[in-house]
Amino acid sequence: MPLSIAVYPGSFDPVTFGHLDIIERALKIFDKVIVAVARNAEKSSLFSIDERVALIQEVLGTNPRVEVDTFSGLLVNYVRSMEAKVIIRGLRAVSDFEYEFQLAQVNHTISDDVETLFMMTSVPYGYLSSSIVKEVSSLNGPVDELVPPQVKKALDAKYNR
Repeated sequence: MPLSIAVYPGSFDPVTFGHLDIIERALKIFDKVIVAVARNAEKSSLFSIDERVALIQEVLGTNPRVEVDTFSGLLVNYVRSMEAKVIIRGLRAVSDFEYEFQLAQVNHTISDDVETLFMMTSVPYGYLSSSIVKEVSSLNGPVDELVPPQVKKALDAKYNR
């Protein structure tokens, strides 16, 4: 039987407990999950692409079923290049659905052999986003329940604490 591979793309700026929840749950469905950090020159990021990859790797440890990589260009091209058939997208609320639905439709139009799997975030993370984490951290608020300790440490360093 072929290995089932899924790609979980995102900016992960920074990785949160919500992201980790989706990865953990995806591993119950797929043999391998590729966490694909998007290279987007138009998006202003707090952490560099290398810092984001390093943080994700540090937080995830050495799980042989998870690979952390970067990509640029069309997501479906990357997914096919990794011999995957599924894109994983996390949904927090109905407001996320419309945008994600449009992306899924475009991706399926470009490559009808790549499917999108929407996973609802677990209840404790329904409000959580990297943007909220950065805002709270920038105002010296507590982020201990939002991100792993390694990410909190990196945020503190970015905000000179």
